[in-house]
Amino acid sequence: MKTPRRTETKPRKPRRPAGGGGGDGNGDIAYGRSVVDAEIRALQAMTPLLDARFAEAVALLLACKGRVVVTGVGKSGLVGQKASATLASTGTPSLFLHAAEAVHGDLGRVLAGDLVLALSYSGSTEVVKLVPVIKKIGSKLVSVTRGHDTPLAKVADVSLAVGNVEEACPIGLAPTSSTTAMLALCDALAMTVAHRKHFDRESFALFHPGGSLGRKLVKVGEVMSPIRSVATVPPGTKVGDALRRMNLPGGKRSSGAVLIVARDGTLAGLFTQGDFARRALEDRGVTDRAIDDVMTRTPRVVSPDDLLADAYRLLERHRFDEVPVVDAAGRAVGMLDVNDVLEWGVAF
Repeated sequence: MKTPRRTETKPRKPRRPAGGGGGDGNGDIAYGRSVVDAEIRALQAMTPLLDARFAEAVALLLACKGRVVVTGVGKSGLVGQKASATLASTGTPSLFLHAAEAVHGDLGRVLAGDLVLALSYSGSTEVVKLVPVIKKIGSKLVSVTRGHDTPLAKVADVSLAVGNVEEACPIGLAPTSSTTAMLALCDALAMTVAHRKHFDRESFALFHPGGSLGRKLVKVGEVMSPIRSVATVPPGTKVGDALRRMNLPGGKRSSGAVLIVARDGTLAGLFTQGDFARRALEDRGVTDRAIDDVMTRTPRVVSPDDLLADAYRLLERHRFDEVPVVDAAGRAVGMLDVNDVLEWGVAF
């Protein structure tokens, strides 16, 4: 009877190019590429290891009523910090607990409703010392190690494996391919959980209010001037009166446009200072005309739920300074000014 082939395959060790450790630039490039290739092979070898245990781990994270407490030491601990941050930013409450600090009192952070995600490539580091207390507290334990036969994997509720990885370093010792595989496995776990939770763009924006990531998902309704602070006039208003309404008392700046709003709140039109300047060149008596005769009846509009970045593209494309904001029923709810967009900050 043939012995079954092991699934935890070892990627080939990167070969040192001819020339050794000298100053051969081409040799350095070749060696650098061999390191990257070795780490790619480690990922490829790990992919078949995502089996039914992976689905069990996802189920445990989804069922967790508390937080996912990620723990580890050394390079695995650094991977754990990133894994915890990724979980937290995609809708799964999480914190990182350094294994060395945990045995000196920080295990008090772990509660019965939490789930502990323990990372240790060897599966025999200080993390193993935490297991009896974690079990006593009543938390579930998911391990990520090199295989399912490590001390940590054997005591976990669910064990995940990255495989017996050969490190991509000259002496085969520095954590390189193994940490890359571990990081990818944690990303797969976090993203699968986020997918199952239907984590959406709005939730992402909630957890990323700063930086370019958050600004990409800010909505028009968060930045626009609400209708109560926007210059509005009813149909039939004289142009001169409409122009006076553009300068609202107490406003942070003079508005360059006025919205013409019908009795039912729907937007009837838009009139800007630019419209007036163009009309005045042809008709000196334009101020005595009804606004209905000179307004733009079907102006371009945006919705409060539109992304601010998309609205900014509209302003830029058509060289507008303002754009009306209307709801699904066509009712005027505000105005978006290009200066407000620029003050807020927008990212593409």
